[in-house]
Amino acid sequence: MRVLVIDPDSARAALVAEGLAGVEPLEVRHAAAYDEAEAAAFAPDVVVVAAESPDRDTIDSLREASIANPRPVVMFVDRSEPELAQAAVRAGVAAYVVDGLAPGRVRAVLEVAMSRFSLMHQLRRDLEKARADLASRPTIEKAKALLMKERTLDEDAAYRLLRKLSMDSGRPLAAVAADLLAFAGVLKGDAG
Repeated sequence: MRVLVIDPDSARAALVAEGLAGVEPLEVRHAAAYDEAEAAAFAPDVVVVAAESPDRDTIDSLREASIANPRPVVMFVDRSEPELAQAAVRAGVAAYVVDGLAPGRVRAVLEVAMSRFSLMHQLRRDLEKARADLASRPTIEKAKALLMKERTLDEDAAYRLLRKLSMDSGRPLAAVAADLLAFAGVLKGDAG
């Protein structure tokens, strides 16, 4: 496991490493402040931010980093305010622990956070795919209708033909449907 610990206090950061004793293989790096270039170069499995109190700059950096390079983040803070906890969670923090940095808890919190991150990441991918599928549905329906009309096929046969074209070309079904509609437009003289 590769762990990046962000904490200006090296003694507090050492508590995180102590809590991970026995994890094999383990590589822990410590940095006083979050730097995305450094994090990307290290490619941690999890980022641990430990601090007296979270600050907006760190939360903003984590938000930006989670967009470009999502990874599980755990925050251990000594004290917090509700709006900062909410901001941290919106920034992609998988676990936000107040006044709970003890070596005996670190490993369990990291494991749960990594599992939660993995689940949320999969849910986001599924949601993006569902949105893309939904957005492409009208194009696919129009292409099916065109094939039904021009080739006198029933709906199932038109869909099977679209799928075959998609598989044969190695392209997404929506892209093949869009191409078919574009070519039909050109043949009818609709493209100018």
